[in-house]
Amino acid sequence: QVQLVESGGGLVPAGGSLRLSCAASGRTFSSYVMGWFRQAPGKEREFVAAISWNGGRTNYADSVKGRFTISRDNAKNTVYLRMNSLKPEDTAVYYCAGNGHSISSPSYDYWGQGTQVTVSS
Repeated sequence: QVQLVESGGGLVPAGGSLRLSCAASGRTFSSYVMGWFRQAPGKEREFVAAISWNGGRTNYADSVKGRFTISRDNAKNTVYLRMNSLKPEDTAVYYCAGNGHSISSPSYDYWGQGTQVTVSS
């Protein structure tokens, strides 16, 4: 089992920045692809970004490309999501997730509880 705990959410004005963190415990963190997802009120959960086990590959949703950056520190068992130029439409609960398959896999095995990000206009 892998336990994931997100932090760093909050209220920020449009154009502002936040950095989300996801601390992992349990099985070997460094062997997992890690991803961030988000779910806005009344909408389905959507993919935001993913990073390979060694950080060598990343994927982003088109809606966040150029504004968000995913990174990881395997020594700290932590994955980050740096969010710049935030827009009101980025408002959502952000979830950290891990999968033991590949960066292109849509199937994630472990999920955190989520952290709220609210961007005011």
